[in-house]
Amino acid sequence: MTSARTSKQARQGEDVSATLSGERARTGREHTKTFSFFGGFGLGNFGNESTLQAILNDVRRLIPDIEVNCICTGPAATATLHNISTLPMSSTMVEAWMPDNRVLKVLRAIFVGVPNELSRWFEAFALLKGTDVLIIPGTGLLTDAFGVRSWGPYTLFRWTLTAKMRNCKVLFVSVGAGPIYSRAGRWLTRWALAFADFRSYRDVETKEFLNSIGASVANDAVYPDLAFSIADQLEPNSAIPRRRAVVGLGLMLYHRRLSADAGRESTYAAYLEQLILFANWLLAQGYDIRLLIGELSDRPVIAEFKDLLRDRSPHYDVDRIVDEPIVSVGDLLSQIAETDFVVATRFHNVLLALALNKPVVSISFHQKCTSLMKGMGLQEYCQEIKQLNAERLIEQFGELEKNAGSLKDMIKDKVADRRKALDEQYRVIFEEVLERTIIQSSSRTASVAPHC
Repeated sequence: MTSARTSKQARQGEDVSATLSGERARTGREHTKTFSFFGGFGLGNFGNESTLQAILNDVRRLIPDIEVNCICTGPAATATLHNISTLPMSSTMVEAWMPDNRVLKVLRAIFVGVPNELSRWFEAFALLKGTDVLIIPGTGLLTDAFGVRSWGPYTLFRWTLTAKMRNCKVLFVSVGAGPIYSRAGRWLTRWALAFADFRSYRDVETKEFLNSIGASVANDAVYPDLAFSIADQLEPNSAIPRRRAVVGLGLMLYHRRLSADAGRESTYAAYLEQLILFANWLLAQGYDIRLLIGELSDRPVIAEFKDLLRDRSPHYDVDRIVDEPIVSVGDLLSQIAETDFVVATRFHNVLLALALNKPVVSISFHQKCTSLMKGMGLQEYCQEIKQLNAERLIEQFGELEKNAGSLKDMIKDKVADRRKALDEQYRVIFEEVLERTIIQSSSRTASVAPHC
């Protein structure tokens, strides 16, 4: 982190603390702020974890005495990873029972499904007692690619509506969206957003997409992805002498429903085929390869890729294929830092590489990837996953290497701009939105206090 940015952040923290201290002085009451974060955390997706880690660090820096918890899909893992109190996004009062008989399915819905769902609403209402703010930080949570229920639009709707019933502020902070396939998903997403007191999106395309499904977004802001600030926390490793340049190759288990288009079943096989050709070329040209993932579910792809490369490449050398465990955001950052160039598929593999000032080629599976590269001035170094072509990838990589010096200067400047924009967003949230929250909360407390 640069000294100038550190000084600015320190002043920002002092301003927020002064605002809140002044409010406590005016009300004569000490009010400990409670923030609940909400999202698909604790499932091994390092992109999601990086956004939560980024905003947690900034909240704790700006408001040291804050109380925080996280309502998430993997509460046990999230508590361990982030040293934070956690709550389950959805619990089950009665164990699941999935009969095959049609009549029994109807009976299950009536006598098991309805009580379970009612208990989740009451549980959410109880858990949000005393919470000042519910924050949905980053990630692409606004999608029904994995269903309307579970951690889809319905669950988000349940928690945002319950938060408003509890007089909590609801903040969507640098979120992404899409695809949303169902009519119910679109309706629930629109309403969840309608309950918000603050909304911002990580790119213009997200805002345009939400507008296309009927959400009222005209007055909403666009701020960068929260993870742009996460690289500040990386402890630089001691330089390790290397004989060859290292290319970070980010692999992904492709799911066609993650794309807004109806993907072909053959996309994944074709994707691996083209990457094998590209990796064989890298080895022939004298590069070493470091295999990267962005989610624990991608691990089988590495095994499959290595088997294919071993069978197909005459240049295969186990000592030149670096495959080290990645089980956390810190691991991923450290390994990206050990590369010279990155060619990746996962959105946050690309973003974190850019945050670490690495020249990147993106294999895009979603509009968010192309939007990111366009915003960074790197649109010519991007390919759609469904049209991935190894020859074109080799050409793009050659241009990337040739222009690496000027590209790194441009990337550094654009990342700095995004960090400044995130600082501005935190100022808006923690000085303007939060101040109104504390004033209202203090007023409610004072109105029920006994008089001497």
